[in-house]
Amino acid sequence: MTLQLSRETRLLLLKLARQSIRSKQDNQIYSLETVPDELDFNGGCFVTINLRNRLRGCIGNFRDDINIAQNISEMACQAAFADPRFGPVSKDELGMCEIEISVLSPMVKTTADEITVGRDGIYIIKGNSRGVLLPQVATERDWNSKEFLEQTCVKAGLSQNDWKEPDTEIYRFEALIFNENNLN
Repeated sequence: MTLQLSRETRLLLLKLARQSIRSKQDNQIYSLETVPDELDFNGGCFVTINLRNRLRGCIGNFRDDINIAQNISEMACQAAFADPRFGPVSKDELGMCEIEISVLSPMVKTTADEITVGRDGIYIIKGNSRGVLLPQVATERDWNSKEFLEQTCVKAGLSQNDWKEPDTEIYRFEALIFNENNLN
């Protein structure tokens, strides 16, 4: 993936995500006064919120019809207040949370053999079922590509071996991942 963002821009996006959540907690809307040229593109993203190294919320999309800064702002609020696995993030919790942003490349239809753990995220579609896992998930859990595919199927509500079925579509994507403790 060729997408790179300067350290200053990554810091700006992390601030945008946190301020968007804070503003929504106060029933206000936060947006950047000026968007740097470096962010003059549309793209998908995921915003992950961790509290004490445990998942507290994660929401994202693959949209290519929305500016990346606006999308990050919206996904930060969705992760904080609309992840169905968790209740809303409180003001007290927000101060202890770490925010991670994944800026996504476009998806590419692929085969299981073309998946590279550590580089790729996976999006699986079978019928009405869909599941996605970001690239860092496999690395964090020390999965090989088969386990990664199996767990993406499980996330989609499918049998873990459904990735082998001919009517299952497999897509891969890359992500530029950064958080408040690691801007590299």
